[in-house]
Amino acid sequence: MPMNVPSSASAQPQMVVVGAGPAGVRAAQTLLRHGVRPVIIDEAPLPGGQIYRQSLVPRGSARQRYGFEHKRAAALHAAGAQLRGQADYRARTAVWNATPGHLDLVRDGDLDGLRYSHLLIATGATDRVLPFPGWTLPGVFSLGGAQIALKGQHCLLGPRIVFAGTGPLLYLVAYQYARAGGQVQAVLDSAPLAAQASALPALLNQPGTLAKGLYYLGWLRAHGVPVHHSANLLATHGTSRVEGVRARIGDAQRDFACDALAVGHGLRAETQLADLLDCAFDFDVAQRAWLPQRDADGRSTVAGVYLAGDGAGIGGAMLAELSGERGALTMLADSGIRVDAARLRWLARRQAALARFRQGLDRAFPLPGTGAGCDDGVMVCRCEEVRAGELRAAAGQYAVDDLNRLKALTRIGMGLCQGRMCQSGAAELLADCRRIPLSAVGRMRGQAPVKPLPFAVLGKDPS
Repeated sequence: MPMNVPSSASAQPQMVVVGAGPAGVRAAQTLLRHGVRPVIIDEAPLPGGQIYRQSLVPRGSARQRYGFEHKRAAALHAAGAQLRGQADYRARTAVWNATPGHLDLVRDGDLDGLRYSHLLIATGATDRVLPFPGWTLPGVFSLGGAQIALKGQHCLLGPRIVFAGTGPLLYLVAYQYARAGGQVQAVLDSAPLAAQASALPALLNQPGTLAKGLYYLGWLRAHGVPVHHSANLLATHGTSRVEGVRARIGDAQRDFACDALAVGHGLRAETQLADLLDCAFDFDVAQRAWLPQRDADGRSTVAGVYLAGDGAGIGGAMLAELSGERGALTMLADSGIRVDAARLRWLARRQAALARFRQGLDRAFPLPGTGAGCDDGVMVCRCEEVRAGELRAAAGQYAVDDLNRLKALTRIGMGLCQGRMCQSGAAELLADCRRIPLSAVGRMRGQAPVKPLPFAVLGKDPS
């Protein structure tokens, strides 16, 4: 369907970028180069996003923290530092609500409001975590959480660590921990080796990136780290914390002693702001998720709202940078500012090449579902303490086929995380329980506040 553009250009457009990761930084840079001073909103204290996260007290070299990507990380950090001096850069600030032309912000317990004429949403992604027995034990982390501990706080989750799930991030974080001195007990990849082999022709589209991934795998194997494919994570066990992990590998069950587990089955896009703004969504089969619609230039279906980076669909850091610049150029063109058409065509070609590589990754690391394998006693929603058995009972008793209806009946997804951690698992479980396609259960609709607000701000006047 055709995407909307603003009906009229403002003499002084107020352009806002939400997120200071690869997409947001490149978008803001592009706006500045064209004489537009944007407002940049980011929850982190320093630019870089999750993939290029900066520590307030850096230790070691950039190569140690970012590996092969240290030059890209350094370039993005330098660009971010420049933005902090030239743009209206608001760090440690969260957007908790969005309405047409207006954002509600919170920073250090204070509320604020911000109007915009053009909004580029570059909110990135979080881990896609599926519930399993023992996933709420202390010592279980997401892959992204493990990275934050290492990059931001310079600490390991524990002396002996198991990494489980699937996707390129699984191997990257395991490699980073092993290089930092962690005792990686095993890497448990749920994807079959045959899937990765069949995806090789598409992955050869970006031989340099493929070589990096093969290097991580080869390095782990060369240093004695067991890597298992088609490994189904069954449970963690322990009393007060994680003491071990059980997995099914082929037809056999294996136990791995450990002090910590980092798990993640791919990534899920942060789409709440697009949802609040009534952007149209489509179901993406490969990512097993509902994603906001956008045209090739980054326009959403709502006039003045643009989407870039992993927040609109998982593509990786390089694709995010390109989409951020292209989205910003589109914002400028839609507001009547002349842009370089040749640059837009170059960006389109590069994006197309990286998108083909991303399709190869989706084939190499298919995302698993959950449902029949999730015991009734497993906690699905940690915030509201809702177990799988309660969801099945409600779905059966009331013939529920819609995730929002299940939310209303059970309170799943109504807690602090607003469904970020439980939505994927709940949707998979409901689809399995009702024997319907995953796309048929819909998605949890975003509701403000999409980020936790302290009680102290209640009753405050945001003006």
